[in-house]
Amino acid sequence: MMINLLLKGLLNGVGVGAIAYLSVCVALILGQNRLIFKPCSTIKTTPADWGMSYEDVWLSVMTPQGKIEQVHGWWINPNSYAKKVLLYLHGIGGNVSYNLSTIQTFYNQGYSVLIIDYRGYGLSQGQFPTESEIYRDSQVAWDYLTEERGIKPQNIFIYGHSMGGAVAIDLGVRKPHAAGVIVENTFTSMIDMTDHSGFFYKLFPSQLLVHQRFDSLAKLSLLQVPLLLIHGTSDRTVPYTMSETLFQAARVPKQLLLVEDAGHMDISAIAPEKYIETVQKFEQLVSQTQRQLALEY
Repeated sequence: MMINLLLKGLLNGVGVGAIAYLSVCVALILGQNRLIFKPCSTIKTTPADWGMSYEDVWLSVMTPQGKIEQVHGWWINPNSYAKKVLLYLHGIGGNVSYNLSTIQTFYNQGYSVLIIDYRGYGLSQGQFPTESEIYRDSQVAWDYLTEERGIKPQNIFIYGHSMGGAVAIDLGVRKPHAAGVIVENTFTSMIDMTDHSGFFYKLFPSQLLVHQRFDSLAKLSLLQVPLLLIHGTSDRTVPYTMSETLFQAARVPKQLLLVEDAGHMDISAIAPEKYIETVQKFEQLVSQTQRQLALEY
């Protein structure tokens, strides 16, 4: 009798555990974008506070349901004629105002910069973002530069930080005439990041559950423009070995800069001279690649 009661209790416990496990799996699927993205609506500072001239930009995006939503950005332009343009795609957290330190580094090197907030971030409209919507927002930003500003694709460098690096690589694959792609402290894929994020997530089948994939590693074989990868070796958010993996997988002219003692957000501040030197060398690599392609045609 006692054995039967113990077995019944054990089976009931297993059943409750299975239901709880499945419930968490469903929650991870349905609420996944809310676990990944960390938008902030408060603009803390503006480019003017950093001594940079700029103007607000509003870009229209149509949702799959046919609704028009506005994407907000800043056009930060030190030159009347933009010969070098950086399309800046920021990471998972914050908004455009969290990225002005790195932008100032490029601004001081003569770049005009367009940075946007994905829908759901900053002043941009829309609900909580998804991977596909963020890709659509980056496309609209590209169209603004090439169509409204009339900037030649070969003058546009696509930059992305962290998750923005995955967005930059995706856009770079779709824009084979861009100057190049610069990614900083980015990851190989969201599945790899999930596996890296701790014991809890290892309890679940990430290959089945993760649908916001941001799979840069799988896309690199399609990239046709030069690639610069930058990563801090003390980055506790994204391991620098992921940039090494991406570098090894890329089949285009490429560079890799690893900065000792730099974390996830401070590379240009930790090693400003090395950072600028690397960007300048990448510009030379891009120019050389473009000349070679011109000779081939």
